[in-house]
Amino acid sequence: MSEGIRKTWGRVLAGTRAQARRDGGRSDGGRVEGERRRPERKRPHNLFEAAAVYVSGCAEDDQDRIDEAAGWVSPEALSFGVNELACRAVIALARERGESPRTVARELLGLPPA
Repeated sequence: MSEGIRKTWGRVLAGTRAQARRDGGRSDGGRVEGERRRPERKRPHNLFEAAAVYVSGCAEDDQDRIDEAAGWVSPEALSFGVNELACRAVIALARERGESPRTVARELLGLPPA
């Protein structure tokens, strides 16, 4: 029983310390006088957002962005999102060029016409 209490208390202290680090060690929660405290709303990243950041990071050779996006969702979800992004991009380019998606995909990959 005391082990459970010790673990719980340790988590409470760790959370308090983390909050103090975010607030810069200020006892007022990091607020400026007269400022209202707004609740933090951190929404999770969705797989399409992760895919967009991941692919744009790859296109710009930005390894930090690639690594960040890869940590937002599971590898399977990221793979699905990247695939969906690729399909939508090829379809959009095909419509813009008046060509078939197959032709555009092969051109983008540097493959000879089918």
